[in-house]
Amino acid sequence: MTDFQLAPQESAPQESSAPVENVVVDKEAVEKLTEGLLSHYLPDLQNSKRALQELTQNQLVLLDTVDQEVTKFRECNALVDLNSLFTEAKIYHNKLVNIRKEMIMLHEKTTKLKKRALKLQQQKQKEALEKEQQREKELERERQLIAKPAKRT
Repeated sequence: MTDFQLAPQESAPQESSAPVENVVVDKEAVEKLTEGLLSHYLPDLQNSKRALQELTQNQLVLLDTVDQEVTKFRECNALVDLNSLFTEAKIYHNKLVNIRKEMIMLHEKTTKLKKRALKLQQQKQKEALEKEQQREKELERERQLIAKPAKRT
């Protein structure tokens, strides 16, 4: 058996002026006290360690689950955005279809108006030509009606 002596700490200030007694500690007693202390607290500490490991693992599982849920919510929001885009695209497609129908209708109307304008122009030209021919006939008739002096023979 080895005896240990605990000496007072030299750096620590002494509170009282009474002399410090030398304490003799038995090594076997220290070992038994250590074993007793460890046997008393070690099971609780090991249980606490296991509980903390289990909590950490559960926390990781919960974090993964929350991450998956967040991903699902993002996908749902993306689907809502996608649905609104499809709805908007459908609206604009309908507008384009209506514009196309209107353009076709306007094209048909302008084609009809051009044909009518051409017919009217041809009719006016024909009337103008007929007037000109009528005037020529009248001038010719007037010339024929004008007395011509007879030639002396």
